[in-house]
Amino acid sequence: MSGKGEASPDGKLFLESVLSSVKRAFEIGGMSMDFYELLKVPKRIVTVSVPIKDRKGNIVIYTGFRVQHSDVLGPYKGGIRYHPKVNLDEVTALAMLMTYKCAALSLPFGGAKGGVACDPKTLTVEELERITRRYTHMISNVIGPFVDIPAPDVYTDARVMAWIMDTYSQLMGRQVPEVVTGKPVYLGGSEGREEATGFGAAVVTREACRLLGIPVKGARVAIQGFGNVGSYAALHLASQGAKIVAVSDSKGAIYSKDGLYIERLMSHKKSTGTVLGFPGATQISEHELLQLDVDILIPAAIEGVITKEVAERVKAKIITEGANGPTTSEGSLVLQERGVFVIPDILASAGGVTGSYFEWVQNLQREHWPREVVLNKIEEKMVKSFNDMTNEMKKLEVGPRDALMVLSVSRISTAIQSLGIWP
Repeated sequence: MSGKGEASPDGKLFLESVLSSVKRAFEIGGMSMDFYELLKVPKRIVTVSVPIKDRKGNIVIYTGFRVQHSDVLGPYKGGIRYHPKVNLDEVTALAMLMTYKCAALSLPFGGAKGGVACDPKTLTVEELERITRRYTHMISNVIGPFVDIPAPDVYTDARVMAWIMDTYSQLMGRQVPEVVTGKPVYLGGSEGREEATGFGAAVVTREACRLLGIPVKGARVAIQGFGNVGSYAALHLASQGAKIVAVSDSKGAIYSKDGLYIERLMSHKKSTGTVLGFPGATQISEHELLQLDVDILIPAAIEGVITKEVAERVKAKIITEGANGPTTSEGSLVLQERGVFVIPDILASAGGVTGSYFEWVQNLQREHWPREVVLNKIEEKMVKSFNDMTNEMKKLEVGPRDALMVLSVSRISTAIQSLGIWP
């Protein structure tokens, strides 16, 4: 299942952090605060009861959410996560981030997010399917290929997306592959979709190295989180000659000063379920990984790991935020003061939604593109957005996060101004 981090332990703080970042962008950009007030609140919040019969025949009721933040730039777009700590504040914050992420990449999408508060690790495949199909049925009137297009997220995967597509298609009476992205390739999924987020993170990391005059070849990299995002970011950076010296997963962290062989490590993780015990590597703590003397740090696990205290000890020159919201507001200010170049999450982790966009386009056109075509298109989008961000940095004389958020909110504000408030 998807390894895009874990659920936020404190959704309220996460939401406050996102709102703080957006408000700051409005102030820096000198835009109307009326639009900020409008974007503070999602356009639609759906909370549903998801009852199923468990393996023993008992009725168990789960709670599901779908938050649709803004659709001024296009249909809502955002993942669905299954996690016991899923809550409305967290889902709302993530829906907002999707709005700004799509705007930053100039994708014709708005932002949404969904989730079901359940623990997939304790559920059978049959129970997961029942939860998915029931949840899809409950939100079927607010999703659709031109309304809201879900995707995988924490602990959901291509199989879950296939169940969503099938349930929605059965309700519509026809096959509707374009209702969801992240599907299996043989059911209309896109080549390269699985690696898209990690690939995108590697692309913008390379661009940051080029900007700062740091050769990618030989650059030392530490990656927190070796799920889908972290592993593919590692693989693509290693293919360019970078030295991945440390990685971690939910069970622990490992380090090797000579670098880790990523393809073997991916196989080791697949067979053992953890990066721990990889031959030639030493076990270290998560705190040690974040503070290693490296050129590049990629937090690709949970929200809020780079706090003020951690930011004061970070030695990396570049931080690529592969996870959603890995840096707290206080941590972000410290990193900016220290001159650390941070590639914000709404760009660094945008390879996934960009890949989803191209899957959606292929489905609408009933086409199927080769992997190289998809990855080249993702790279083109990511590089352009990185350059847009650096141009905004020079223009406003601000850091990457502020520049990118100003760029995003200005695009959304311009759209709102043009569309107007109706009725």
